[in-house]
Amino acid sequence: MVVLSKPAMEHFSIVNNCKSSSFFNGVPLIDLSKPDSKNLIVKACEEFGFFKVINHGVPTEFITKLESEAIKFFSFPLSEKQKAGPPDPFGYGNKKIGPNGDFGWVEYILVSTNSEFNYQKFASILGVNPETIRTAVNDYVSAVKKMACEILEMLAEGLNIHPRNVFSKLLMDEKSDSVFRLNHYPPCPEIQQLSDNNLIGFGEHTDPQIISVLRSNNTCGLQILLKNGHWISVPPDPNSFFINVGDSLQVMTNGRFKSVRHRVLANSVKSRLSMIFFGGPPLSEKIAPLASLMEGGESLYKEFTWFEYKKSAYKTRLADNRLVLFEKVAAK
Repeated sequence: MVVLSKPAMEHFSIVNNCKSSSFFNGVPLIDLSKPDSKNLIVKACEEFGFFKVINHGVPTEFITKLESEAIKFFSFPLSEKQKAGPPDPFGYGNKKIGPNGDFGWVEYILVSTNSEFNYQKFASILGVNPETIRTAVNDYVSAVKKMACEILEMLAEGLNIHPRNVFSKLLMDEKSDSVFRLNHYPPCPEIQQLSDNNLIGFGEHTDPQIISVLRSNNTCGLQILLKNGHWISVPPDPNSFFINVGDSLQVMTNGRFKSVRHRVLANSVKSRLSMIFFGGPPLSEKIAPLASLMEGGESLYKEFTWFEYKKSAYKTRLADNRLVLFEKVAAK
């Protein structure tokens, strides 16, 4: 088990009972159908690097179909699920997160959205049709990517950047290096015996890509780090999508937007299922602050390709500040 040290517990909310009083109710809620949404998105990215959206246009049937397939898969015995692993980096993984010693109370499926993942890994699992999973993932990802691009274009408009597809074109590129992840956090009754400690489901980190789109079931556990250094619990909301600013977007906005630090705590009673689309640029894409956002100021970051950043990030621990190696001057 991965248990937090006592000093790290100071700003933790007790997640075992999911008390509504411990939730942070200040997460920006943005209605994508409203005309002022572009300005609200910019404000949310500046203040939190995190917000949730409604009227997102993602068909409910795509969400329920994929969730149903995920629940079915994660309900299989571990010996069966492991036939779809190990993650290399795609496939099924259990507890181990990445190659550098990070562990969590989580199991997951990681797939590429560019057909690099061989769904035949699922074929040897009795009762699993790999084509059914492929179709469910593709339908869901297609709709979520469309929504992510709409948000990125609203961001560009809100920042008065031209053309408005300056961010979204990176996700729409046929060589876009986007990935999709299904995380399952089983209930952990042992938490009750940890007294004042909590169990880490997924350790604190930022997402290296441009934008992340998260949807989870009605189980709590997600926390984000505020600018004041306090961790706060985000109320679960299965009817909305949560949006994270990624490291790459932080660089492209020259630090105006901050990549949000977040983590997931395990739950003693209920399992948590989350589905995350990570919108990434092509591997050869050069990432650097946009000239129009520097306003005569100095670039905070060196130019790098997404491949260089991804390679560097792969060598780090989850909680590491991956951008520090690419800072030109001390980021404010």
